[in-house]
Amino acid sequence: MQVAKELFDPEKSGAILKGMRVELITTGSELLLGQVLNAHPGYLSTRLAKMGLELARQTAVPDGRGAIREVLGEVWGRGGVVILTGGLGPTSDDLTREVVAEFLGKPLEEHPEIEKKILGYFAKRGLVAPDSVKVQSQVPKGMEVIPNDAGTAPGLLWEEKGKMLVVLPGPPRELAPMFEKYVEPRLRAYSRPAEWMRVVRVTGIGESAVQERCEEELRRLGFTAVGYCARPGEVDVRLRGADEKLLEAGVRRVREILGAAVYGDGAETMEEVVVRLAKRAGVKLATAESCTGGLVASRLTDVPGASEVFLGGWVTYSNEAKMRDLGVAGESLAKYGAVSGAVAGEMAAGARVRAGADWAVSVTGIAGPGGGNENKSVGLVYLGIAGPKGVETIEKKLVPERKVFKAMASQVALDLLRNKLLPQLLPKSEV
Repeated sequence: MQVAKELFDPEKSGAILKGMRVELITTGSELLLGQVLNAHPGYLSTRLAKMGLELARQTAVPDGRGAIREVLGEVWGRGGVVILTGGLGPTSDDLTREVVAEFLGKPLEEHPEIEKKILGYFAKRGLVAPDSVKVQSQVPKGMEVIPNDAGTAPGLLWEEKGKMLVVLPGPPRELAPMFEKYVEPRLRAYSRPAEWMRVVRVTGIGESAVQERCEEELRRLGFTAVGYCARPGEVDVRLRGADEKLLEAGVRRVREILGAAVYGDGAETMEEVVVRLAKRAGVKLATAESCTGGLVASRLTDVPGASEVFLGGWVTYSNEAKMRDLGVAGESLAKYGAVSGAVAGEMAAGARVRAGADWAVSVTGIAGPGGGNENKSVGLVYLGIAGPKGVETIEKKLVPERKVFKAMASQVALDLLRNKLLPQLLPKSEV
């Protein structure tokens, strides 16, 4: 068995792969059935871009010997680097290992070292390894083994005549560390200077409006291409170019044009921004949610270190819970309804007092598809923000599709917090 340390030898392949295309093949029927989100293209393209390499094409295929073999033959024939993911597990539909061995014309060999590591992986967790997992210790003769420190199935690597085949497990928590630790050092020898890229993150403005306001100004600066990516409640503006100074000027201009709608620069999420600002301001936060079902609190607690600023949250879906847990007045519910500015304000105030927080945000609305009427349509949401100087409420009309509505409502709630925290960090002369 060839040892894993060979993966760190940048001289092994020389410069033969320089500038060559990289293609990705992802296997798994669950990807095509929509049961699992295919996260590999986004992750791998980002990692490759940092090395100046570009993902030229991605192909997803179902489980099955014939489907994998056919696409592998097509992609391998085009040359360059082929990354093949999935199908290395121990079950009957995990056929990638066998297909690769047949394709390369190499017999599968048992490797006691790999089997020992697999059995040890289970033993550390107090489990008995089923006999079926031992198939993962089989390796096509002569292929390099890529260690899997987060799972049981090792990866595989093969090079010949200016081509490289990298085979990795499907689970992202296994694939990512294997790629970064073992595969990237090999590929780095073939990298080229990357274009600079900056991403400006915008909230509260639609994609078309962002383009309308920014495109002409950016082209005037010298940008020949600008990209936009819309998600619920936010838009990314992607700037690319070989000149770092031009990119800095572009980011600055977008901020000037869009003002407070720009919440971040780079990969930072809205919740990360809010937690960072709260830490800098030395304040504590709380949430009170109805229609979002805890999504605002969930996003905040996705951020490492959120416990320093987030005290707690309430999901008060029923009127009874709103009254019991947050102190919302029955009279307000009767007079204005659960979806109202009055109730949103009382929810926020109640959460702030009960948690002992400096700031609390609340959300109540109609996510749909039912529940709307002539006066209050699906997509209507009220938000409250309670702070040291009192309570404010706002009304929004969002997309009347349940999951999109919840994502957008949570974004608006977090943005309310952001806009309250920002002035606390500015010099008094700027407030």
